[in-house]
Amino acid sequence: MNKLKNIVVTENDKISKALKVINLNSLGACFVVDHNNTLKGVLTDGDIRRGLIKRYSLNDSVINFLNKKCFYLNFKCNKSTIAKSFNNKIRLIPLVDKKKKLISYVTDKSKISLAKPVLDGNEFKYLNECINTGWISSTGKFVKIFEKKFSNFTKIKHCLAVSSGTTALQLALKTLNIKYGDEVIVPNLTFASPVNAVIHSGAKPVFVDVNENTYCIDETLIEKKITKKTKAIIVVHLYGHPSNMTRILNIAKKRKIKIIEDCAEALGSYYRKKHVGRFGDVSTFSFFGNKLITTGEGGMICFKSKIHRDKAEILRDHGMSKNLKYWHEEIGFNFRLTNLQSAIGCAQMERIKWFIKNKLYLVKNYNSKLSKLDFLTLPGEYGPVNNSYWLYTIKLNKDLSKYKNRIIKELNFYGIEARQIFFPMSLMRPYKKYLNKNDKFPVSLKLFNHSISLPSAYDVKKSDISKIYEYLSKFKNTFIIQKKYL
Repeated sequence: MNKLKNIVVTENDKISKALKVINLNSLGACFVVDHNNTLKGVLTDGDIRRGLIKRYSLNDSVINFLNKKCFYLNFKCNKSTIAKSFNNKIRLIPLVDKKKKLISYVTDKSKISLAKPVLDGNEFKYLNECINTGWISSTGKFVKIFEKKFSNFTKIKHCLAVSSGTTALQLALKTLNIKYGDEVIVPNLTFASPVNAVIHSGAKPVFVDVNENTYCIDETLIEKKITKKTKAIIVVHLYGHPSNMTRILNIAKKRKIKIIEDCAEALGSYYRKKHVGRFGDVSTFSFFGNKLITTGEGGMICFKSKIHRDKAEILRDHGMSKNLKYWHEEIGFNFRLTNLQSAIGCAQMERIKWFIKNKLYLVKNYNSKLSKLDFLTLPGEYGPVNNSYWLYTIKLNKDLSKYKNRIIKELNFYGIEARQIFFPMSLMRPYKKYLNKNDKFPVSLKLFNHSISLPSAYDVKKSDISKIYEYLSKFKNTFIIQKKYL
């Protein structure tokens, strides 16, 4: 149950006050009560919109707009009764006592998920084998099998399973001997992992703005940021869209610097018909619970060079010699993936083609429906790429972008798990000291202000997308009317 703050107006209030209350609570509605707190009805933003169209004014009483036949329940009713009462039309239920005095309210808690794992293959079978044999730590057959399956799918020869996508990045930098005093070029719009990894290595991150279409590093701006200290470029294939690897490879070859591909969000993506991760000196992948495949936590680091792969394997295991137990050749890490996690990974890899096919089917359904909305820009494929669409991310036009945060809140209220994209690194306090005086990132900031990631889980249905379409359509109409009258 919920408290009544910011969701109640009285029957004598003007509609202008009701609009302000609805705007504050982001629920799309408010309750109307009399002076005794007796429920008189529910008022939605849709009711207000229809009233304004009928030429009522903002100074009119809420009674003129009120839906007096609202559905309500007794506040002592059980959870089962409440759960059964929700449907496509009823998402907000007032709870009253015997005298119909408003006590509280409930909302529909079911969600159309942003992302979640599917674990209905051989995961349990393989985990059970680990437990029965006792091989549950980093030694066990599933680790090598997982590495081999991953290598076979991506066609990247030298793969090494690690504890996360972040530790894969740290290990990549260490293997390439990136150290204090070096500089590494990174995109300004990214999850923090690659930037944090650079800082932990002792090197300095050098930020570059991104491309407005792909959300990936703008290859046309990279050379301006290269100095004598530049040792590597971290290319992040953000939200599944591959970066322009041809241009970046040419820059790296010309300037004799290394490339690390962060493919955490791009498993199943291709550039010029080659899987991402096959272009850089090192590439990294993540298997966190919201990725295309998952091991709970986990990652993979992949190399062009077997020499680098062998060095990373030693560093991954405390820097310990492969030939002499407890003899340490390097100052290493414990970045190993367990046999339990690898068992899950093996089961997931068995279904990877299904996961990719399902994701692309989801995108097709989204595009078919949302292309009807002229205030949105939909994600696409720019250049010779195949986008795996980790998260289906839309851009709002200029007029609607100012309401981005409110739209996200209201979508979440209606059970649609939407979220904003990553904050540009330049906005956050820990990274400001790495900026140069004249650094500006207009595209990163624009994308952040305009973009919303919509539910991209495997179980999102056509009917769910229709629901998302209806609410997005409603938001445009609501905000246009509010802008006109407020």
